[in-house]
Amino acid sequence: MGLQVLAEGGEFEAPGVKDFLFSDPDKIWVLNKAMVLVVVAAIIVAVFYLTATRRMKIVPNRFQFIAESFYDLGRNTIAREQIGSAEFRPFVPLILALFSFILVNNLFGIIPVIYFPSLSHIGFPLALSVLVVYPVYHFVGMRKHGVGGYLKNQLFPPNVPWPVYLLLTPIEFITKFVANPLTLALRVFAAMLAGHLLLLVFILGGEYLVVEASGWFIAPGIFSWVFALVITFLEVLVMAIQAYVFAVLSASYIGAALAEEH
Repeated sequence: MGLQVLAEGGEFEAPGVKDFLFSDPDKIWVLNKAMVLVVVAAIIVAVFYLTATRRMKIVPNRFQFIAESFYDLGRNTIAREQIGSAEFRPFVPLILALFSFILVNNLFGIIPVIYFPSLSHIGFPLALSVLVVYPVYHFVGMRKHGVGGYLKNQLFPPNVPWPVYLLLTPIEFITKFVANPLTLALRVFAAMLAGHLLLLVFILGGEYLVVEASGWFIAPGIFSWVFALVITFLEVLVMAIQAYVFAVLSASYIGAALAEEH
């Protein structure tokens, strides 16, 4: 029975997927906490950049410096490197917005009172991937190469013996038109879900051991809280990395769609 029977007053109920649901799953249009956080994140990002760029100075203040650092990351480190110096400029706002928006939504998971990363709901990263990134990179590729030229470029890599296309072309189709948008969303969703669930296990488990249990179980409960604090710092790093990876992969898909060869 383990920790579930340590206390006389009640049993420990381990956290699970149910803790990520804030409304009846059958009522998909009911406003819930995750939906509100997504809107708040969009407002935060917009207000941050509008405020930081309102009165820009040659010697930036701290606020402007942070905004410029994010911009440099999105423009030079991500967009230019992944798309190419000749064609990256029109996509800088998109890449920067994706990185910033995902980062803010992820950081909600460690902010007191909120304590919930909104992208741990699969619908939100899936919407970013399927409704934003997916149509953008296919559209720009078709606009540059034409529909036929784009499909040929994506599905029929050059310098390949024609019998190999019988196997390679279906794989390329599944990868480019099905797997890429799904895996792009699943990366950030899985990381946020797993990280937040791990924090819940140690925080709620520690609370149960300290409050409900007795004797020597109090010490493991305190250790559980300390370990949750350590995981929180690690989770901040994961949150930033996942926002960066989403932006990098989005830019790389756009770069691949614009490339002359596969």
